[in-house]
Amino acid sequence: MILVSSCLAGLEVRYDGRHSLHDKIKKLVAENKAITICPELSGGFSTPREPAEITGGDGYDVLDGKAKVIDRSGREVTDLYMKGANATLKLAKEIKASLVVLKENSPSCGSSMIYDGKFNGNKIAGDGVTSALLKRNGFRVISEDQLDEKTIESFL
Repeated sequence: MILVSSCLAGLEVRYDGRHSLHDKIKKLVAENKAITICPELSGGFSTPREPAEITGGDGYDVLDGKAKVIDRSGREVTDLYMKGANATLKLAKEIKASLVVLKENSPSCGSSMIYDGKFNGNKIAGDGVTSALLKRNGFRVISEDQLDEKTIESFL
C-alpha cells in the first residue's frame, strides 16, 4: 500500500484551502492502491490556515529540538507539526506502507526541498517534519515530482 498526501489526491486541505491534484495519485487512490493523509490536519490544524515554515534548519532539526516551525504571524506551531508527523508515522506502520509520496516544499511533507523559513519564497534543500520522521523510521519517501509508472509498479 502507498501512503500519499491528501492534497495530491485532490482534497482541498492545503493551507490556502486548495489542492495540488496529481492525476496518477488520484488514480491510485481510486483503485484502492493508496491511502491519503494530511499531516497538518492530523496535527490539529484547520483549512485554511496561515502558511508556516521551518526556521533554524529542516525537519530533522525540528525532530532534534534544534529548529522550530513558525507561522507567518510569528506563532510557533512546532507541536502541531510533531503531532501530525507522529500520526502519519502511526498510519504508515499500520498499513505497512511500501512507499510514501508527499507534497514537495511543505514544512510537513517536503522530501527534498522546503522553504527557507523567511517567508520570501526561497527554497532550500531539506526535509519537512513528517518526511524526516518517516525516513528516520525506514520508510521510502518521495515527492510527486519523483513519481512515475516504473516507481509505482515497483512498490505495488
